[in-house]
Amino acid sequence: MSITGITNKLYFLPRQKDVDRYENEGETLQKEVLAHLLDTAKDTEYGREHLFDQTTDYGSFVRNTPINTYEELKGDIDRMRHGEKNILWPGRVRQYAKSSGTTNDKSKFIPVSDDGLRHIHYLGGRDTVAQYLRNHPNSRIFDGDRLGRLGKSLVLGGSHSPNYNIADSYVGDLSAILIENMNKMANISRCPSKKTALISDFEIKRDKIARETMDRNITNISGVPSWMLSVLSRVLELKGVSTLDEVWPKLEVFFHGGVAFTPYRKQYEQIITLPNMHYMETYNASEGFFGIQNDPSDKAMLLMVDYDIFYEFIPVSELDKENPTAVPLWGIEKNKNYAMMISTSCGLWRYLLGDTISFTSTNPYKFVITGRTKHFINAFGEELIIDNAEQGLAYACQQTGAQVLEYTAAPVFMDERGKCRHQWVIEFSNPPEKTEVFAELLDAHLQEINSDYEAKRYKNITLQPLEIIVARKGLFNDWLKLKGKLGGQHKVPRLGNSRDVIEQLIHLNQS
Repeated sequence: MSITGITNKLYFLPRQKDVDRYENEGETLQKEVLAHLLDTAKDTEYGREHLFDQTTDYGSFVRNTPINTYEELKGDIDRMRHGEKNILWPGRVRQYAKSSGTTNDKSKFIPVSDDGLRHIHYLGGRDTVAQYLRNHPNSRIFDGDRLGRLGKSLVLGGSHSPNYNIADSYVGDLSAILIENMNKMANISRCPSKKTALISDFEIKRDKIARETMDRNITNISGVPSWMLSVLSRVLELKGVSTLDEVWPKLEVFFHGGVAFTPYRKQYEQIITLPNMHYMETYNASEGFFGIQNDPSDKAMLLMVDYDIFYEFIPVSELDKENPTAVPLWGIEKNKNYAMMISTSCGLWRYLLGDTISFTSTNPYKFVITGRTKHFINAFGEELIIDNAEQGLAYACQQTGAQVLEYTAAPVFMDERGKCRHQWVIEFSNPPEKTEVFAELLDAHLQEINSDYEAKRYKNITLQPLEIIVARKGLFNDWLKLKGKLGGQHKVPRLGNSRDVIEQLIHLNQS
């Protein structure tokens, strides 16, 4: 039996059998998760305030615990970051995943407890490989090549920094936190080195990763498609070849997540032409690991129902209500758009995630991601939301004396050089003297108020300066009229990951 076969039998097969319970026991598993979370946290400050010791079922959980956004929890989270114990979760939480902020903050800081690391994030990674090996029993991802080099995983990570200078406490990208805490056995099959993986300067990191990995037996790669493509492009440059087939002939799978893969698929297929190459999507975020594409022929993902995550769902149509109706997993309807809400062993309680999903199956529970609760651009992990756009435009207008009447923005996806940008169509009621100055001011302010956008714009490595196309007078009204949506409550979408709207506007602007 191969190394991969032995590893699968000893380490991954038990989890494959556990996940088989999802088929008919989703409700039972979720009720067990809720009971475990409540019992574990009953003596925390939050647990005492919300009567966790008296919460015996889902109904009492709803009555005793309010729906929360980051705004409601950030005061407690900041106390935890300063070293206070037993606030939202037992003990001291040492690590915090930094992601793009709410409307009031540049960044938000998601607690990552030791329980959350083990029973959410690392379990998600293990299950991803377990499901892949189930679907591809002839896989050789851990096997050696003809030179005796063992199969390695190329895993991209971010960086972290000290948290308020508290000993052994970090704040940074979730990927960096995972690498920092990864056990030694898992590190044997992973590269680059921990030192390289945690470099904060992506330009330096990209080159070092490429040099460290280009002569290894890389069999699988994991990361966000946009950033991984940048690294792979550097590998090709250094090796002087056009495809990765010549660099890593045993490469067989890309485990991807973070942003939609569709815009990148063709570019990956151009640089990886191996006949047995596979692509597998995961749904993981700073707040948790939620789904795995367990069937290569089905884009829907399996909801992971036995992690330390209890799920609830609010119909998108009710989000603006003062008291929206929330349902547990066993109360959902197929093909209905829901906002996802989670309670986890990281201390997030009835926390509105901001993502929307729709279920395609209930035995087991499978879903597709339908978007965000607000318009946004997240083509490259930048998480640009409407409030960011409005603040950026207001600042640029203030500095230049310009006035914006209407606008929309969308991504321009990566070209063959791994370059991409945001494209804005703006109709000015009072145009700036120089459009390029307005664009520079807008771009700079977006970086000031959104840490994820700032990171993606770093040194123009991948995300280039934004582009502004000045719209002729009446363009947006003309577009609405063509759509039969002129007047009333109809609006042009401000931000979007699709280029459908912006392409129509650009064409109309030129005609």
